[in-house]
Amino acid sequence: MLSLVFDIETIPDVAGIRQLHDLPASLSDDEVANIAFHQRRQHNGTEFLPHHLQRVCAISCALREGNQFRVWTLGDEQASEAEIIQRFFDGIEKYTPNLVSWNGSGFDLPVLHYRAMVHGIAAPRYWDLGEDDKDFKWNNYISRYHMRHLDLMDVLAMYSGRANAPLDDMAQLCGFPGKLGMDGSKVWQAYLNGEVKAIRDYCETDVANTHLVYLRFLKMRGHLNEAGYQSEIQLVRDTLAAYPGEHWQQFMAAWDAMDSTV
Repeated sequence: MLSLVFDIETIPDVAGIRQLHDLPASLSDDEVANIAFHQRRQHNGTEFLPHHLQRVCAISCALREGNQFRVWTLGDEQASEAEIIQRFFDGIEKYTPNLVSWNGSGFDLPVLHYRAMVHGIAAPRYWDLGEDDKDFKWNNYISRYHMRHLDLMDVLAMYSGRANAPLDDMAQLCGFPGKLGMDGSKVWQAYLNGEVKAIRDYCETDVANTHLVYLRFLKMRGHLNEAGYQSEIQLVRDTLAAYPGEHWQQFMAAWDAMDSTV
């Protein structure tokens, strides 16, 4: 069974906010977003927008298949939101991978649900609860306690929000690089600055961290012995070291630095 680790990055859905609040066209995107942030802060003390007002600007994936491991971002820098979401669900339709995420149940997948609805995207395989494939009755993408989608954060916290841990913390505690230079709170400003590539690069390193933590989880479960785990780690190292891109050079340098302190 293929395991596909995924992560999304989002920005405010400025067009949706304009529509819902009947805001004048003279307002810039930044001004529209700031109005939404202000209203949200007044409502519950945080600027974090509700899921249905998040627009997907990147989806990155990590896939271990055959003798290979790879990390990539769906579409190119000019791809529309609809295109990259369609690509994500098309991959599920074609390959039926097990999905692996960090907080995917709490954030990534609900956002993808709402945005797929907005764009009229069909995803029958993803939504199958056993009507088309009887195996999905007992193991599907939707049910929280099934493993066809493994939300590592949720599982490790025993499905208790009070025990949730940040990916960055867990990655570093396990000896992996963690976040480098950007986090989710900086994505909107980076987008306004035209730094779409930087957002995609950041998303890729996030998904690499998630995959590495997932390997540690497989070792803990007994699905990888020590030799198998070390082999998988080396495959990730060799793959990422061969990738072009400054973000991978920084990732590997941070990883090497952490190893040197152990």
